[in-house]
Amino acid sequence: MHMNTPPRSMIRLTRRGRLALIAIGAVVAGTAVAVPLLTLDGEEEKKPTALVVPEGWRAGQVYDAVDKALALPAGTTRKSLRKANLRLPVDAEGNPEGYLFPATYPLKEKATPEQMLAFMVDTAHKKFNGAPIAAGAQRNAMNVYQAVTIASIVQSEAASKADMGKVARVVFNRLERGMPLQMDSTINYALNRSTLKTTEADTRIDSPYNSYQRMGLPPTPIANPGQDAMRAAISPPPGDWLYFVTVKPGDTRFTADYAEHQRNVAEFNRLHRRSPATTG
Repeated sequence: MHMNTPPRSMIRLTRRGRLALIAIGAVVAGTAVAVPLLTLDGEEEKKPTALVVPEGWRAGQVYDAVDKALALPAGTTRKSLRKANLRLPVDAEGNPEGYLFPATYPLKEKATPEQMLAFMVDTAHKKFNGAPIAAGAQRNAMNVYQAVTIASIVQSEAASKADMGKVARVVFNRLERGMPLQMDSTINYALNRSTLKTTEADTRIDSPYNSYQRMGLPPTPIANPGQDAMRAAISPPPGDWLYFVTVKPGDTRFTADYAEHQRNVAEFNRLHRRSPATTG
């Protein structure tokens, strides 16, 4: 099962030769649209006034973006987790993955990494712990953290908003049947990469995030999902699908028939003409 490449932080070189984080933009269909900050000779560079966290970014990407936005040494935000005292579920064990809610955050004067992370986590609580999400999770015999974990897989795997509900249904169907999830996005998370191709060797890596070998959900979310993915995770449409593959942009095929899925994967491989894709 193949995921879209998540948006990357946008960096541009100014005329004065310095790297500036482009933190002013808009999130359109889950993609950060960067607006270059140009400086004229003799003018001071304008500091970014907001930080955009796109849907589907991993915690590591958020940490790096906060470092750059606050002009801090690389790794500062990650280290600040120890003293951030974030309001996370017990199941998270201090890891904010999944709870750094995608949104546009103002960069206030003298903002600290701890304040930025706390703002994101508090925003997630407001979005996730309200009646619709909490009740929806309970209706599906899950806690909210498990719903966020499923939503993170949906966010990472779905090729479009329209596909999110079907991807969530595949997750539920596989869990209910005692099948491994076999989601390439979880392996990408373990390897800290983003790719449409997963090799047989990749599926043998020793990681709790290897959903080809480990049963059930991964131990934590694998990205920070937005509201559309959360809605899909608690209210997926009915269907018997167990497999899907995005053969080409705009053409994601869902099926309950393994032989049909094999044919779809073969078509994907023909179009991409690289190493064979996995068939999960």
